[in-house]
Amino acid sequence: MILINKATIINEGSSFIGSVLIEGEKISEIFRDDVSEGIFNSCNKVIDARGLYLMPGVIDDQVHFRDPGLTHKGDFYTESRAGVAGGVTSYMEMPNTKPQTITNDDLFRKLEMAAEKSASNFSFYLGATNDNISELKKIDKKYVCGVKVFMGASTGNMLVNNERALQQIFAEVDSLIATHCEKEEIIRDNVDIYKKKFGENIPIKYHPIIRSAEACYQSSAQAIELADKYGSRLHVLHLSTAREMSLLSNSPLEDKKITGEVCVHHLWFTDKDYERLGTKIKWNPAVKSVEDRNAIREALITGKLDVVATDHAPHLLSEKEGGCLQAASGGPLVQHSLQVMLELAHEGLFTKEFIVEKMCHAPAKLFGVKGRGFIRKGYYADLVLIDPSETYTVTDKNILYKCGWSPFEGETFHNSINKTFINGQIAFEDGVVSEKLFGKALEFENY
Repeated sequence: MILINKATIINEGSSFIGSVLIEGEKISEIFRDDVSEGIFNSCNKVIDARGLYLMPGVIDDQVHFRDPGLTHKGDFYTESRAGVAGGVTSYMEMPNTKPQTITNDDLFRKLEMAAEKSASNFSFYLGATNDNISELKKIDKKYVCGVKVFMGASTGNMLVNNERALQQIFAEVDSLIATHCEKEEIIRDNVDIYKKKFGENIPIKYHPIIRSAEACYQSSAQAIELADKYGSRLHVLHLSTAREMSLLSNSPLEDKKITGEVCVHHLWFTDKDYERLGTKIKWNPAVKSVEDRNAIREALITGKLDVVATDHAPHLLSEKEGGCLQAASGGPLVQHSLQVMLELAHEGLFTKEFIVEKMCHAPAKLFGVKGRGFIRKGYYADLVLIDPSETYTVTDKNILYKCGWSPFEGETFHNSINKTFINGQIAFEDGVVSEKLFGKALEFENY
């Protein structure tokens, strides 16, 4: 047994001094009063957590860990361990790998692979194409988090741009549908305009103009219109513009069939940062204006946006070279996402209770994750201890991503990750991730 003693427990909207007893994989007791001597004596390990925050582990609903086929820049082992160092205890991984995850057999092979390589808990989306509706309708909802639909430029044949196929997906798939929304026709027209000005070497500062707010809005509006028409369960990923917020409701999460995700980079960076960081902050959808960032921050606070995730997508620095057309889109984020959000709390933008709601509770509720996302008796002990008094500077010496860099290099956060627990085991402490792999396949309740 492990006792986490006298932590500041942050859970379900409140904070209090308490202790948590872990037996095996799960939380067996939560104490608000002093723990008896008998329990102390029966524990294998007692952790003095005075002055530390104890939170549920982060559930990241959108990552690209690059396994299989793109493992020169990331894999289940390296990226899950980086996430564990950042308090991410569960993730949901995307299908644009090699081969693409577009059949149930492909998805089952990824589950087997992750069981052998992942330090943290895992699930996978099945990718939609213009012609795989039969596969999408066969997924096992107990273990598969949802269907991913690329409604914008993507890898290979994963751009779903056939209107009939889109309608069929929204009408016939009874799983959660997660969408990447950018309108390809608008992006192509914008590329043509800027190619005439700059040729093939379009400066990176034009990226948010090419992949414009209008491209995002029109695609998100189409997805929401389809979901409304067919009664689909829709989750719109990495929303990035002020205008898109008009499409969303601030009803309680439990009452929504259409939900929205925001990513940490859209909450932190703006287009003013392209001059300083260049293609290191090139994502799709693009980081946009200060006004867009302020609007999505406000939408998160008011409940129009439901969860905070990363869209972690590592590339080698050599793959990030060039301008708008050459540099790869995406960047590594899972090691620092919780620290970024806690830094925004330090600045007064959010409360720490709110961060736990949006990064832990809400993903668990939205996807129906079984037994995780909360500090509750009988739940899996996926937990993270935070030291709010110890600063942490991101450097190339403490980055754990396989690609070896971070867009946050040089940033100093007013918090550090002290320990991370996965299924009742200490997976990270003293700056070191355990070599043991504690991850399990996530299980989902029916919607």
